[in-house]
Amino acid sequence: MNIFKGTGVALVTPFNADFSIDFEGLKKLVRLQLDGGTDFLVVQGTTGESPVLSADEKAQVLQTVLAENNGQVPVVYGVGGNDTMKVAEAIRQVPAGVDGILSVSPYYSKPTQEGIYEHFKYIAAATKLPIILYNVPGRTGSNMTADTTLKLAEIPNIVAMKEASGNMDQVMEIIRRRPAGFGVLSGDDAITLPLIAAGADGVISVVANSFPEKFSAMVKAALQDDYATARTLHYELLLVTRYFFEEGNPGGVKVALERRGLMSQTMRLPLRPVSAPLAQRIIDETNRLLK
Repeated sequence: MNIFKGTGVALVTPFNADFSIDFEGLKKLVRLQLDGGTDFLVVQGTTGESPVLSADEKAQVLQTVLAENNGQVPVVYGVGGNDTMKVAEAIRQVPAGVDGILSVSPYYSKPTQEGIYEHFKYIAAATKLPIILYNVPGRTGSNMTADTTLKLAEIPNIVAMKEASGNMDQVMEIIRRRPAGFGVLSGDDAITLPLIAAGADGVISVVANSFPEKFSAMVKAALQDDYATARTLHYELLLVTRYFFEEGNPGGVKVALERRGLMSQTMRLPLRPVSAPLAQRIIDETNRLLK
């Protein structure tokens, strides 16, 4: 049974000017989410710049989030990769206090659908924690089809799919044929509202880092079939959502977080801050949304 519904936020990792982790900024970010109505926290996804953090740093980030959250909302931890055995071993090492795993489809290797299925079957056997599948072909180089997703949904502790293919037909096919209790979460902020209208259960969001109040209110309204309210909030956020992804993630969202006084825009290479003109547009939109 999927417990991850509503608004999940893929937390950014704040850095100081010397590229060390800004743990105070991270604590502020978690408090903003809890105060803003976020339903669950996702640690060390793509938005958290996980590829450039060491194993020790990832553990420190996770423990900081767990301590600041203090059991208030569920915490999901990102563990994925293209070496199935290593992913399974990493999942076995996940500490107490984590409520679920987000695991991306194997990247770079471009496995067949059978390979994707066997990968997730293997890692699911390594833990009793619920697993959220993550399909993001634009980053992995391969798509997890609806048929593969639905086959994996038969495994008891595979409880949901974060779908970021952008393929509405594929997502709706999963929703149409999914077993009872299997969740579908949007992986694209801009199409969260139409996906919920089609039957999705929520989102794992980037935009909610900066605007949890409005984004979670939009999702809650949509899940309650209050589409007049949801549409208003959706269109309020649509422009800044486009800006956030214009030069890649999480550069855009960190501009808004800096404007809110939570952290700097600093990212670790190969990522770089967004251009000055885009940053100004994001600041202008942030100022408007915070009025």
